[in-house]
Amino acid sequence: MPGDRDGGVADPVGEVGLPRAAHPLDAIGAGELVAAVEAVRATGRLADSARFASVTPCEPGLEEMSRFEAGGGFERLMRVVVVPGPEASLVEAVVEPSTGTLRSWRELEDVRPAVLFEEAFMAMVVLKEHPEWQAAMRRRGIENLDLVQVDPWPAGCFGEPFEAGRRIARCLSYVRETPSDNGYARPVEGVIGIVDLGRAEVLEVVDQGVVPLPPERGSYDPADLPAVREPLSRLDIVQPEGPGFVVDGNLVSWGPWSFRVSVDPYEGLVLHRIGYEDGGRFRLVIHRASISEMVVPYGDPGPMHGWKSAFDAGEWGLGRMTNSLALGCDCLGEIRYLDAVFATEQGDAYSVANAVCLHEEDYGILWKHVDLFSGTSQVRRSRRMVVSSIATVGNYEYGFFWYLYLDGTIQLEVKLTGILSTMALEPGTSARYASVIAPQLAAPYHQHLFNARIHFALDGVGNSVYEVESTPEPPGDANPLGNAFRAHERLLERESEAQRVVDPSRSRYWKVVAPSSLNRLGRPVGYKLVPGPTPTLLARPESSVGSRAAFASKNLWVTRYAADERRAAGEYPNQHPGGDGLVRYAAADRSIVDDDIVVWYSFGLTHIPRPEDWPVMPVEYTGFVLAPVGFFDSNPALDLAPPEHACHTG
Repeated sequence: MPGDRDGGVADPVGEVGLPRAAHPLDAIGAGELVAAVEAVRATGRLADSARFASVTPCEPGLEEMSRFEAGGGFERLMRVVVVPGPEASLVEAVVEPSTGTLRSWRELEDVRPAVLFEEAFMAMVVLKEHPEWQAAMRRRGIENLDLVQVDPWPAGCFGEPFEAGRRIARCLSYVRETPSDNGYARPVEGVIGIVDLGRAEVLEVVDQGVVPLPPERGSYDPADLPAVREPLSRLDIVQPEGPGFVVDGNLVSWGPWSFRVSVDPYEGLVLHRIGYEDGGRFRLVIHRASISEMVVPYGDPGPMHGWKSAFDAGEWGLGRMTNSLALGCDCLGEIRYLDAVFATEQGDAYSVANAVCLHEEDYGILWKHVDLFSGTSQVRRSRRMVVSSIATVGNYEYGFFWYLYLDGTIQLEVKLTGILSTMALEPGTSARYASVIAPQLAAPYHQHLFNARIHFALDGVGNSVYEVESTPEPPGDANPLGNAFRAHERLLERESEAQRVVDPSRSRYWKVVAPSSLNRLGRPVGYKLVPGPTPTLLARPESSVGSRAAFASKNLWVTRYAADERRAAGEYPNQHPGGDGLVRYAAADRSIVDDDIVVWYSFGLTHIPRPEDWPVMPVEYTGFVLAPVGFFDSNPALDLAPPEHACHTG
């Protein structure tokens, strides 16, 4: 584990005259962000060259929220992560922005933040100025170096001497004919630039041998296509009375649901205090839900691509890569947007406009029955509330879509699109660990594995988790026709037991219950996590990525809540050797029965690329569903009003 040194606390640095936030879960504002940075600067402990990796609220846990909702006050604190210099060290400071008070100061050694944008840009500049890189380009007949695209990648951790004490990027190169070209169509195979990000120094240019550039541009611009098909007829989504939801700050209310929304610089879209109004009573379901980490491990073992294993949350930051969304493009309908505020690396505040899209979607029928005896028919339409954001991380886009349904169901759907990471091939050859997608162009096999952190709080009390499997009964007198099967439930009592994988053959799912909150049938109220088709990590456990992304070796983890256990691969996965995150949290083997628990669910897909994924990939989907199981006494959508017009056939 990295070493740390704790400094003093409660270091006043003067009043800044800012109003306090009205709610502990308010989205961060520009004023309090700048005040937090100024409080850290005022300590005099940082050089002017220090950079700010992140400024985020210290979010309250269940206990703090219970005190606040009971009428108590709260302290709005900010966590400021600072990169003091070019070495592999960090400072974590906690401040109270409304007073400028420094609450804590912690110095960490041998850790690295997510890649800083300023440093990534400088890596591109210094590599392109380096004579060995320029010579490697000219050996391939590339003369116009201004049109070479350089992509810095987080370097991983492989025990190389140059990794020690440094913040490293491995840089790949691509050739464009014009500035707007698709660079990934022409990868410069064989050349890797290794750059010290903190010092903007090229450590090495590796040239593994010349491979010809693929011949095609791979453009997806409409102007470069042979033809553009005629558009379909116009489709308008109109709500003449306005949307069915209300937005107050970052609080969203829709039908029976209410929740808060924020955007974390690393996790991206976060939902807080998701609850459902049931018979006039607000019932909490989830305290906090987010993507805690994601990893993209590549399956080609060669020296050019075998090191690739991007942690797109912890090494880049899904929130920092958030798009500004556009009506009619990313979102369609009666839209409301939320902006997101982040810190620049110089400590200023900046805003991403339209970072979150809020809207409703019709979703077909919710329930229906035709009574064949009376001839009557009842049907209700389904509608869902959509909360979405989209992040561009290098060549890929990730869309995160949370859906809330009128029957109490919650769903997370991740939409993957963008451009494949590519490799060049010798003419007439193929690749063992990659798919050929265009002439002399291949895309390595890879996985996209996400981890959702779901801090359940059913009815605001202690929760437990059961594993539920459907299994056939053995033949015998109790099963004379051989058709009997049962649902078997097993309580997961400790963290060591709650490390599980999906098993479709047994219809396995996991049920979260509140033992002290009973429904009218005398059973604990609950929600079930219904897995979709999902893999686990294919890399071997002893590999570098197998150790660093051990969270993806299991689909389900359950831990007892701890305020500092927030990320599935640990707080700082960049160049970390592994063994952090969920494997470390769960090693405590704490009881998870009737307690404040967090469910961590790893899901995703294994991508064997197709020609149809080139030059830009149609959306591929992954995700999971959270559905009520005894949380309600009956169908919670029973009281929906019938459609305004008569529903009949003929």
